[in-house]
Amino acid sequence: MRCPYCASEKTQVKDSRPSEEGQAIRRRRVCEDCDGRFTTFERVQLRELVVIKRSGRRVQFDREKLLKSVETAARKRPIEPERIERMVSSIARQLESLGEPEIPSSAIGELVMEALKGADPVAYIRFASVYRDFREAADFREVLGEIAEGLDERGLATPPSGADVTRKL
Repeated sequence: MRCPYCASEKTQVKDSRPSEEGQAIRRRRVCEDCDGRFTTFERVQLRELVVIKRSGRRVQFDREKLLKSVETAARKRPIEPERIERMVSSIARQLESLGEPEIPSSAIGELVMEALKGADPVAYIRFASVYRDFREAADFREVLGEIAEGLDERGLATPPSGADVTRKL
């Protein structure tokens, strides 16, 4: 593993432990040349996924890009970082388990929206506004109407009838 500070390949693992409910390994490393400390994560990847963009362009699936987009939507919202990590891991596992090597970006967007809808209505609207490319206020009204039906008196998302409320994302 190359040091992110000095690019040396002389790094040493100081500590390893399971992370993300056993779905990843967190490794604490130190560079022997500059004494820089950094953390890496090792995850199981079932297959290489290719994302088909709206333009038709094909790009390698990037879990970090997905994580950043969800974090951006959830910025300054009461969603724990661990929950966001679990959401992204769950979405990545769902995509890998589809068995398809190429996934349309729209399928990824729908999975993210589904996860955010149950987590936080504001984060859901933020993501939807970018994903659906909102152009006018009516677009926001439509989405607000969609989520208003699924909120309780406190403004929190209610699970659909028959949903497993113990399931964690």
